Amino acid sequence: MITPKPEWLKIKAQSNINLNEVEELIKGLSLNTVCDEAACPNRIECYGRRTATFMILGRNCTRNCQFCNVEKNHPQPVDENEPKNIAQAVKILNLKHVVITSVTRDDLKDGGASHFARVVDEIRKTNKEIAIEVLIPDFRGDINALKIVVNSKPNIIGHNIETVPRLFKPIRSKADYNLSLELLKNSKQIDETIFTKSSIMLGLGETKDEVLKVFKDLRNADCDFLCVGQYLAPSKKHYPVQEYIHPDIFDYYKKMAFEMGFKNVSSGPLVRSSYQADKALENI
Repeated sequence: MITPKPEWLKIKAQSNINLNEVEELIKGLSLNTVCDEAACPNRIECYGRRTATFMILGRNCTRNCQFCNVEKNHPQPVDENEPKNIAQAVKILNLKHVVITSVTRDDLKDGGASHFARVVDEIRKTNKEIAIEVLIPDFRGDINALKIVVNSKPNIIGHNIETVPRLFKPIRSKADYNLSLELLKNSKQIDETIFTKSSIMLGLGETKDEVLKVFKDLRNADCDFLCVGQYLAPSKKHYPVQEYIHPDIFDYYKKMAFEMGFKNVSSGPLVRSSYQADKALENI
C-alpha cells in the first residue's frame, strides 16, 4: 500500500509567464536541465524565476542509482558546442547565479572534468561577475580530474553525499561514501577560496543519529554549504519512500547543522541541492 503524500509536500499550482520562454530557449539550444531529467518538484517555480540547473554531457548516466530519475543507458557523444550554448543561454536569461551539473560519465578518461571547465570558461567570457556553481560526480577519485574543475575557478563546487553510509549499497551501489568526502576535502585543499557544498535526502530509512553523523563528517571535510530535503520516489521502479519527514524535523536538522559550523543551510521537504542556489552566497 502506497502512503499518500502529506499536505506539506503538495505543491500549489503556479502560473509563470516565463515558463514557456525558458523551455523553448533550452530546447532551441539543444540543452538539458536536471530540473526536467530528475523530475524536480520545484522546476515550475525555478523556470518562472528565469533560473535553471543545466545538465551537461548528455542525458544518459553510466550508473544506476536507485533514487534517481535520470536515464541509465549507453552514454551519448560529448556535444562540443554545449559550453558555448550554455553560455549563450545564461546571457539571454541574464542569470546572476548558474548551476552546472552532469550525468556520471565513467566512460570518459577524466569523467567529463575538462568539459565542466570549458563550460565555466565560456560563461566567464560572457560575464565575469556571474556566480558559477558546479555539481560534480566523484570522478572515481581521480585527483587530476578534480584539479581540472577546481582550476577553472567556479565559485562553488558541489558534490552530493545523498544518504547515510549504511544505505549506500542499496541506494548508490557504484558510489563510495568516503570517496565523496575525500572529493569535498580535496577541493578545499586545492583551492581554499572555493566554497564547497553537499546535499542529503531524508526518508530512505536513515536514523537521526546517522544523519547527524553525516553532518559531522561533512564538516570534518570542510564542507561550507548543506542542503537537506525529502526523498520522493520518481516511480514505482525506484527505491520506495520509507518515511515522510515532518517539517519540524527539517527545522531541527537546520539548527543542528548551523551549530556545527555550516555557513549556509537549506533544510525542508522540497529542498533540492540547486533550489534557490543563489541565496547561499548572499550572507557570505
